[in-house]
Amino acid sequence: MLNDFFSLIYPKICVACGKSLFKKEYCICTYCTYHLSKTNYHLLTNNPIEKIFWGRVNIYSAASYYNFGKGGKVQHLIHQLKYKGQKDIGVTIGTLYGHELRKSEKFKSIDAIIPVPLHPKKQKKRGYNQSDFFAEGLSKSMKVQTDFISLFRAYESETQTKKSRFNRWKNVESIFQIKNAEALKGKHILLVDDVITTGATIEACAQALLTIPDTKVSVATIAYANH
Repeated sequence: MLNDFFSLIYPKICVACGKSLFKKEYCICTYCTYHLSKTNYHLLTNNPIEKIFWGRVNIYSAASYYNFGKGGKVQHLIHQLKYKGQKDIGVTIGTLYGHELRKSEKFKSIDAIIPVPLHPKKQKKRGYNQSDFFAEGLSKSMKVQTDFISLFRAYESETQTKKSRFNRWKNVESIFQIKNAEALKGKHILLVDDVITTGATIEACAQALLTIPDTKVSVATIAYANH
């Protein structure tokens, strides 16, 4: 009753569309859950995300949950997650996508989930790494452990937003390093991030992880920005 009273004064709203949530809805309303633009790439071999990495790095499989449209609901979701402290968005989307990935043969053998790390300075400034919460949600529904330690960013890089494809790659080349490599030996790692555009950051992470013997790297992101 107390919750109902508070929701009258401070209605809980869908972070995608801004409409009030019903009683059993959380974070994202049912309509948006089913109608946001999904890629379904986890069901497609040689999909556009996998093609990003062809000839660059040996990625086992790759997919994104949503299509990223400028000014659209998915961009709004990611903005709220990344800059407005709404960490529950990452966990909610990760949990939803994890259930989808479990249906895909390509993602069934995942042994560990690793979020793309932020540099400690940047993380301290923002207060959190948005990809950690996406990883947490995936971990819940895929029943796979998350590793926040083994991959780390050794150097601080500039923001990628306005860089060309080549400059994005140069910006992150060799900045990721591995510790505790023995623990990941022989594992199928799911590398996760919020948005993939050129794939430069994920490529740099994967190159570092693939120095570990007998590892496989797959990729999952919240959204795909097809520029």
